[in-house]
Amino acid sequence: MEQLHFDFTKTARRQAILDELFALLPSDRRTVIAKRATQAGVPDRHHHDLGEVLSTIDALAVSERVKRDMRAIYRILAEAEATAHGCAVDETHFHEVGNGEAIENVLGIALAIEALDPDEITATPVQVGSGTVRCAHGELAIPAPATAAIIARGIPVCEEKLDGELCTPTSAAVICHFVDRFE
Repeated sequence: MEQLHFDFTKTARRQAILDELFALLPSDRRTVIAKRATQAGVPDRHHHDLGEVLSTIDALAVSERVKRDMRAIYRILAEAEATAHGCAVDETHFHEVGNGEAIENVLGIALAIEALDPDEITATPVQVGSGTVRCAHGELAIPAPATAAIIARGIPVCEEKLDGELCTPTSAAVICHFVDRFE
């Protein structure tokens, strides 16, 4: 595969990204990657900070490329949380993005990208959504502060805003890390 293109005009949630990547793979490869993600060893617990997440990533039974991608994504998340909370990166506290499911989704995305091995990844502007979202910090405007901090790094957004949170901090970090160019 030479180029991988994402259409984020309707949603950019991490599960949608994972589903789209899996749809591009032959069914036997999907099965292998899903099994690898399950067997890699992501603990089903909450990881509170970047150090805990990085330790978990380092212990996974996956390639160094996948670990490197995951570390970069969680570094982007930690930097965004630090920006949103006005603290140092090593003082950030992960809420929803630190749970086992979020880490396993990021792992699945990194494994699928590794399997597809595109030369370039392009995407449309991102649909962030509109309204409010309830999270560990209470009710926040969409995009949530961490998502907004990542988008500010140069991710273009759709002018028309659909209802709901359609780009989370985790998906914004995945997009920031993997997308080479927006069209």
